[in-house]
Amino acid sequence: MLNRDQVVQGTKQVTEKKGDVPVVPAGALSGNKKNVWMVTREYDGLAGAGGVKDVCRQLAEALVSDQSCRVRVVLPGYGFIHPQEAGFQQLVFGSGRTHFSVDMDYPEKERREEVAVWQQTMRGVEVFVLESSRFNEKSGVYTYTAKEEKKESWQRRGRGHYDYFAMNILLQKAALDLMILLDHRPDIIHCHDGHAATLPAMMRELPGYRHFFSDTGSVVTIHNAGSGYHQEIADLAFARAVTGLPGSVIDASLLSGCFDPFLSAANYARLNTVSDNYARELQQTGEDIRTGWLGHKLLRRGVRLAGITNGINPDDFNPENPEKLGLDASFSPRRGELSGKLICKKNMLKRCRQKGEWANVIQHGQLDLTPELALFTFIGRLTAQKGVDLLLQALPLLLAREKETFQLLVLGSGDPDLEHQLETLAVSDEFSGRFCFLKGYDSDLANKVYAAGDFFLIPSLYEPCGLTDYMAQLMGSLPIVHHVGGLVKVLHEKTGFAYKEQLPDELSSTMQQALQVYTNEPARIRTMQREAILQIYKYHSWPKVTKEYLMLYQQASAMTVQEQNER
Repeated sequence: MLNRDQVVQGTKQVTEKKGDVPVVPAGALSGNKKNVWMVTREYDGLAGAGGVKDVCRQLAEALVSDQSCRVRVVLPGYGFIHPQEAGFQQLVFGSGRTHFSVDMDYPEKERREEVAVWQQTMRGVEVFVLESSRFNEKSGVYTYTAKEEKKESWQRRGRGHYDYFAMNILLQKAALDLMILLDHRPDIIHCHDGHAATLPAMMRELPGYRHFFSDTGSVVTIHNAGSGYHQEIADLAFARAVTGLPGSVIDASLLSGCFDPFLSAANYARLNTVSDNYARELQQTGEDIRTGWLGHKLLRRGVRLAGITNGINPDDFNPENPEKLGLDASFSPRRGELSGKLICKKNMLKRCRQKGEWANVIQHGQLDLTPELALFTFIGRLTAQKGVDLLLQALPLLLAREKETFQLLVLGSGDPDLEHQLETLAVSDEFSGRFCFLKGYDSDLANKVYAAGDFFLIPSLYEPCGLTDYMAQLMGSLPIVHHVGGLVKVLHEKTGFAYKEQLPDELSSTMQQALQVYTNEPARIRTMQREAILQIYKYHSWPKVTKEYLMLYQQASAMTVQEQNER
């Protein structure tokens, strides 16, 4: 850890408290926080495993372009990132040093790890990639890959990294040390998910950071609060040693006996989730059982979660620009011009009929060349959280009712058991020509699937926000969703279709309803497609959402001012 103190000068604004949320005095919001650092394990274009990568990049770029902020992003240099080839430049510090040491103590053993930094400005955002042996040896963002399993049998594909907690702490400490080395004092540090949620506590409690960042506020965004996503650790001795946090902070941050990074942030940062409804579910309903009761424990400590629904940049998924998305033709659901969408659908069906070679996926099953049939699509991780098990139960029910009216295309990978079930179903006689499973993932292929589909399935057990519904809508594919979490933004029979109970019959019945509208009321489908895009532009584009984040940043700053006034 670097030791560098700063004498804090200047007049402090006085804040009041209303519940747990500091109230910024009148007029204070006119001075928006301009210097923002983000700490994340994902960033679109460099490293990603889910929606976090999209949110981080798009929010960062929107803060730069729409709110005139200066934004810097820090993420690990995984083994699959080759910074020099990607145009990054290595930073050189005082006396020609290219590395610095980060304290990473283990119980009864003092340790340090070396870190180098690569930097590049990407679309106005300054991105820093941290190079270390701990990061570089990883071939996946969060889990081991098939390549790693072949090398070491204990590194089972899909299993989380054994040193996940140390990876997270190294990222957070190295990010703070980098800010000190560059003499950058952020207005706000925005920490994404449990991987970065210990940073606010370390920033406030460790003497090497406390004074330098005395005027810095922090925000922690909970992208997914589900059990298994907290980045918690049961080894409390290790947690205390590697973080350097006092035992009192460790003990106050326990959830089911484990050190929980989200709880550790509660006294030092403003916490938010990625939709209003998800925040409500976590703190006002029994859905919080899926988090281990994190939301209710925060509430008992007087912490109310803010809810800011993720945005999207509509231009990133505008089929009027087919070259950018790798599409076969241009079309515009917004204007009702869909002849190009039919071309995209026919071409995808042809490829799935031929059972040809794919760059990054393995094909199971085939689709007949019947573009007049409605095409359901699914893109995502194959997990129970995403409702894939429910979909497998619902499909035979739908087939019994609507045998001749639909096809299904699934793109994704995940749980090996779910993958096997999808493989088996795709090659079964009853689904011959009707179901194609593309195991794996490819972003260019995903765009083609969005463009080809008529309906997009999101049967998630729970869903903090959801971004794929936006992407599908922008390409004229109407979502069919479990009306939970952030998916409540899909309006039933207006911008998509929704069901309430997470039951196979509920999903199959809703899919059947969509089929009936598709067959009997095509003009209504066109109206829904246009309305879906209108809703995105009106409520969910990033220029709208960034204003809410600026308000949250101001609240985080008010917490910092209040903390100093109380000392």
